[in-house]
Amino acid sequence: MPQTIEALARVCHDALSTNPGLEGQEQARQALMAALANPKFVDAQFDETAEGGPAKRQTLYEDADLGFRIVAHADQGANDGNPHDHGPTWAIYGQAKGQTRMTEWRIIEAATQDSPAVVEPAKNYLMTPGDVVIYGEGVVHSPIRESDTRLIRIEGRNLDDVKRPKYQAR
Repeated sequence: MPQTIEALARVCHDALSTNPGLEGQEQARQALMAALANPKFVDAQFDETAEGGPAKRQTLYEDADLGFRIVAHADQGANDGNPHDHGPTWAIYGQAKGQTRMTEWRIIEAATQDSPAVVEPAKNYLMTPGDVVIYGEGVVHSPIRESDTRLIRIEGRNLDDVKRPKYQAR
């Protein structure tokens, strides 16, 4: 079980180097799930004593060779996220604290040059601490949070400058 972010990153690096596809992502998912089972690991990723609470989004690790990132998300209060995907890459969401209602969406109308793709709900489930889910390339999903949550996400690559499709819920 990874005890530090560096240990988690090493396991993910080894898994994704050996198996860059779904098999490596599944190994990274399992490693994150094991790490989230350790309260000391979770607490070390979020500075709950900081004025105003922990940073909303903080990169914990970025792999120089493979480009994947491990990011901590600290959401305060209720929030409904819009349907989105991660463009040309995948993401692994690990619920660290709180609960997130996740919806996965099915595209029912393709995007046009003038309008976003239209989606409808396909699957809905509650993520509780320790739950970890892979969202593959093109999997449209959205979170709903009713209170404070903490999430650790492994992104297949840095998403800061990635242009992603737009979706409109039906």
